[in-house]
Amino acid sequence: MTIKVGDSIPSMKLMMGTADGPKEVSTDNLFKGKKVVMFAVPGAFTPTCSAKHLPGFVANAAALKAKGVDTVVCVAVNDAFVMGAWGKDQGVGDGIVMLADGSAALTKALGLELDLVPRGMGVRSQRYALIAEDGKVTHLAVEPPGGFEVSKAESILAAL
Repeated sequence: MTIKVGDSIPSMKLMMGTADGPKEVSTDNLFKGKKVVMFAVPGAFTPTCSAKHLPGFVANAAALKAKGVDTVVCVAVNDAFVMGAWGKDQGVGDGIVMLADGSAALTKALGLELDLVPRGMGVRSQRYALIAEDGKVTHLAVEPPGGFEVSKAESILAAL
């Protein structure tokens, strides 16, 4: 079942790509008592994700924070080394938490997995963005296959 507005972000531990390498982080610590924007991409270093999705959130990180967002999280079904390298390549700095969902545990718990096995990419995440307040989803925007409109940074800014 897909997560919906009013549901809680699942409690679990994942890995975060940092300048110092992988670091374990719990969703409880990321979301508790905070307003968080989390967006997911099918894969780091992939065309739309690298050319539009992540760069849009990098460019709008200050505007999101000006609207009361405490943390912006980018999640992908990649390992923490890949997420760290992608964050460095994209110049995210401290503005965006690069969260690695290497085994798709969070993605599956949210019900937002995407089967790209026939394309040789395994199970990935659908493209989406959500807003959560104190761990509860207040806005969810899931893209149709191939879409890039409702989950882009500008659309999330408009929803805040």
